[in-house]
Amino acid sequence: MLGQHALPADAAKAVAELLGLDDEAAMLLTTIPTRGSLQGGTPTDPTIYRFHEMLQVYGTTLKALVHEQFGDGIISAINFRLDVRKVADPEGGERAVITLDGKYLPTKPF
Repeated sequence: MLGQHALPADAAKAVAELLGLDDEAAMLLTTIPTRGSLQGGTPTDPTIYRFHEMLQVYGTTLKALVHEQFGDGIISAINFRLDVRKVADPEGGERAVITLDGKYLPTKPF
């Protein structure tokens, strides 16, 4: 819905109907996007900045763990699932559990 992923025509039609959008809006939901909605530099939105910070702090460790378990390659951002859940924090309050589930794509020589 934020222009980062094109919807199949049937899904775009269903979303448009649900939201009361016209056919032109439904067609826009099927448009192949230009990925990356953030401008260059450090994000200023507090939530997006925290994601940026998490990758700055833990990115190299995550990369090392992926390469240790799978070998040289990448995690797909196309064949990808995302889940966000709210869970109780045993110390009080709530925690956000974010699962990034991407297909592993090994590097292949030409």
